[in-house]
Amino acid sequence: MASGPAILDDSISGKPHLSVEVPCYNEESVLAECARRLAAACSAVVGDDYELVFVNDGSRDATWDVLLSLAAASRQIVAINLSRNQGHQSAVTAGLSLSRGERVLMIDADLQDPPELLGEMMAAMDAGADVVYGQRVARDGEGLFKRATAFVFYRILSMFSEVDIPKDTGDFRLMTRTVVDSLNQMPEQHRFVRGMVAWLGFTQVPLRYSRQRRFAGRTKYSAAKMIRFAIDAVTSFSIAPLRLSSLLAVFCFILAGGLGVWVLYAWLRLRVLQGWTSLAILFLFFSGVQLLMLGVIGEYVGRTYVEAKRRPLFVIREVVTQRSLVADRQPR
Repeated sequence: MASGPAILDDSISGKPHLSVEVPCYNEESVLAECARRLAAACSAVVGDDYELVFVNDGSRDATWDVLLSLAAASRQIVAINLSRNQGHQSAVTAGLSLSRGERVLMIDADLQDPPELLGEMMAAMDAGADVVYGQRVARDGEGLFKRATAFVFYRILSMFSEVDIPKDTGDFRLMTRTVVDSLNQMPEQHRFVRGMVAWLGFTQVPLRYSRQRRFAGRTKYSAAKMIRFAIDAVTSFSIAPLRLSSLLAVFCFILAGGLGVWVLYAWLRLRVLQGWTSLAILFLFFSGVQLLMLGVIGEYVGRTYVEAKRRPLFVIREVVTQRSLVADRQPR
C-alpha cells in the first residue's frame, strides 16, 4: 500500500494507547495551535501515553518546516513527509498506516472539529463502541452554498450507496486498533475513507457536535476537488449509475413509442408531418443520453484500469521524530 520509510520501531518506543493522525496541506498558520490543543486534549485523557502523527501532503508553504520544529520540541510528535501532494484521502491513509496506538483519532488540522471532544469519544468507546464518529448538527462559518451542497451530497450518496453511510459526517472519528488494521487492508486507489469505515461494520456510534470556524487560513477543497470527491464516493460504493442506463433505455423506448404513435396519427388524420426541429431535438436528446452513459461506463472502466496497475497509495519521503532529529545531530 505504501512506499518509503518503514513504520517506527515499536520495540524501541513502545506502542502508545492513543494515536492522533492529522493530514496537512498548506497549514503553516494553524499547526502550532493545532498541536497545542491536541496535546492538551490528549494529556487530559491519557496523560503522556499518546502520539500525534502529522502528515505533510506535499505542502507548498512552510508546513514541513513547522512540523520539524514541533517534532524537535516534543517526543510525542511524529512528522511524516510525503513525496508529493497525493490528496487528502491518501494522506489520511498514510497517517493511519503509521499510527501505532490502540485507539486512533482522525482529525483535520484546521480545528473545525474540536479536539476537546476526545474525552467524550473515549468514554463512548469505553462503553463498547468500535468507532465513534462526529456527526455535524451545525456548521459555523460556512456559507449557504457550502451547507446546501453538503446537505444534497449526503442525501444523494445515501440514495445511491449500497452501504449505510451516516449523513453529515466527515473523517473526524475515533477507531479501535482492530478497525484501523482492517481499514489498512483495503487497497483501493480511489478512497472514500468515511464510507470504507462504514463498510467495515463493527459497533459505530455518533457524537453530535457543532463544527467550528477554521482557526486560520482557508479551505483547500476547491469546487473541482469537491466534485471529484463526490464522484469517488458514489462510484466506490454503488453500481447504481450503471443501472441507470437500463432505466434511461426504457424511458427512451417509451418516449420514442409515444412519438411514433403521434406522428402516425398526425399523418393519417391531420395530414401534417412534424418539421425538422422536433427531429433535431430528439436526435440531440438521444445522443446526450448515450454520451452520458458512455461517460458513466468510462468512469468505472477507468477505475478498473487504475486499480489494475497496483501502484502504492502514497510514497513517504521521510519520517521524523525527536529521537531521529537528536540522532542526526550527534557527531559520527
